[in-house]
Amino acid sequence: MKILKNFIVDGKYQKPIVTDVFYKETQQPKKVVIFCHGYKGFKDWGAWNLMAEAFAQAGFFFIKFNFSHNGGTPEQPIDFPDLEAFGNNNYIKELDDLESVLDWISTNIDFKKEVNINDISIIGHSRGGGIVTIKTAEDSRVKNVISLAAVCDFGSRSSTIGDLENWKKTGVKYIENGRTKQQMPHFYQFYINFKENEERLNIEKSAKKITVPHLIIHGDNDTSISVEEGEKIHAWNPKSRLEIIKNADHVFNVSHPWKKEKMSKELDQVTKICIEFLK
Repeated sequence: MKILKNFIVDGKYQKPIVTDVFYKETQQPKKVVIFCHGYKGFKDWGAWNLMAEAFAQAGFFFIKFNFSHNGGTPEQPIDFPDLEAFGNNNYIKELDDLESVLDWISTNIDFKKEVNINDISIIGHSRGGGIVTIKTAEDSRVKNVISLAAVCDFGSRSSTIGDLENWKKTGVKYIENGRTKQQMPHFYQFYINFKENEERLNIEKSAKKITVPHLIIHGDNDTSISVEEGEKIHAWNPKSRLEIIKNADHVFNVSHPWKKEKMSKELDQVTKICIEFLK
């Protein structure tokens, strides 16, 4: 298996999109899968590398990347050395980053023989699930979409991070990262950007527009994003397929760092369902 880690895809924001690819070198065009992490996430979190390897073993060309403003750097793609960038992230930047990755693989000459650019699927976890739902509705290059433990609404989350008046006045509010104990800044630009793009950032509207195969996976023990959010997305696109994973939490019973050689039983199940769906 060929694994290329931490190379740079150029985006629109003068910040690198740090990217990995996993594939079996066969000189045969393969279906492309692009994976988007969630809020306070990164491409090397938990068992995402094991998931990427499973997709590559199954014959896919698998791409995962850090959003340009997720707080990671090319030198330190894991965790959040660049909190300034994290505070300046927003949904539009993430949609644009995903578009940059789509543009990059669609025009890349290095992998020309290994990828079928007419068969691109996108997968998003958590907040990334909202991002891929919107992107699928607006980009005809996406042929399948999968959301894992996805949010169904950005609006309630964008305005309810604490006290709006105070946020506006101080220009920043902080949320503690439970694992690293960092105070993660959210600059007020996040809210302004959401309000300016509210129409485009409507996940319900996007889900209703999706015409390509659409898989929604959610754990029934998810305390971060309730399984009802997955059920709502499914209701908005009745042609979609909903899979509920028994006893699975928001990250399908994986944690970071993940030292085991295998995925959790639940994430393994998720990966198998995704592979079968995309084949």
